[in-house]
Amino acid sequence: MPPSFLLLADAGGADSPRARVWLCDLQQKLCNRHGLRVTVCHYPPGASKWNPIEHRLFSQISRNWQGVPLETYDTVLNYISTTRTSAGLTVAAKLNSKTYQKGQEVTDQEMKLLSIRRHRTPPEWNYTIRPYNQNRLRKL
Repeated sequence: MPPSFLLLADAGGADSPRARVWLCDLQQKLCNRHGLRVTVCHYPPGASKWNPIEHRLFSQISRNWQGVPLETYDTVLNYISTTRTSAGLTVAAKLNSKTYQKGQEVTDQEMKLLSIRRHRTPPEWNYTIRPYNQNRLRKL
C-alpha cells in the first residue's frame, strides 16, 4: 500500500470537490508523481469556520497586523511571518508570483482515468485518490 496522508480543504473555489482541474491535479501532480494515496475531506460549504487553521492561524495574523494598512506585498509578508503566539505558533510566508493558466479544461476521458474512490459519508465531500495502476490504464 502506498504512503498516504489526509488533506482537509474548503468546498468552494478552485479546491471544490466538483472542480475537475483540482481532482486531476491531485491525481497527476501528487498521487502519481510521488506515489501517494491522498484522502481528501472537504468542509461543507459555509462551514470552513470549523477549520482549525482558521482559528489557530488567521486570527493571530489578523491580530498582528491590526490597524496597519496593507499596501505592499512586503508589508503583508512581514506581518504574516512575524506572527507568534504564546503557545509557540510561528508562521512562514513566501510570495508566490507564479502566473497561473486560466480556462484549463479537463475532458470526460481524463475524468474516467482518475483513480478515485468516494467514501460512504458524504461521498460528494470525502474521497481517496490513489496512484494510477498501470494495468488499469492499459484497459481504458
